[in-house]
Amino acid sequence: MQIIKDKQRVDNTWQFIADDAALIAGDITVSLARWQQNRADLVAHNGKVGLRLKASDSVEDFAEDLTNIKLVELDFADFSDGRSFSQAWLLRGRFDYKDEIRAIGRYLPEQVFYLSRVGVNAYASEKTTDLDAVLNNLNDFTVKYQSSII
Repeated sequence: MQIIKDKQRVDNTWQFIADDAALIAGDITVSLARWQQNRADLVAHNGKVGLRLKASDSVEDFAEDLTNIKLVELDFADFSDGRSFSQAWLLRGRFDYKDEIRAIGRYLPEQVFYLSRVGVNAYASEKTTDLDAVLNNLNDFTVKYQSSII
């Protein structure tokens, strides 16, 4: 499956591992709850490790571990819930996170320009046809009145 990362189509090399599933080698993402329960095993994992955050998860709960986390997926359960925008801003602005922040779930292609302004640099979609819309919407505006986190 392809995603948009840094305004380019790229292959997704990451796999989400459910809380009740066995860990596999390679680049994986896990829930914050699993990270908190199995932190030592995940730090020693053979591959990169990322987190999948729900809108209700707190960035402060894992901020001291950001050097071990190479991807943060922001799971938009509902496009009208703006807490994931705040999570991205906190990661980039307060905690100076430099790695990938990816929007997944039910965000709208029309939101990606604004997501990029708070630090999201990658976008996954269940429909590959949405990727073209994401690329187009990343360049919606050429004039910006507000400052950006990036």
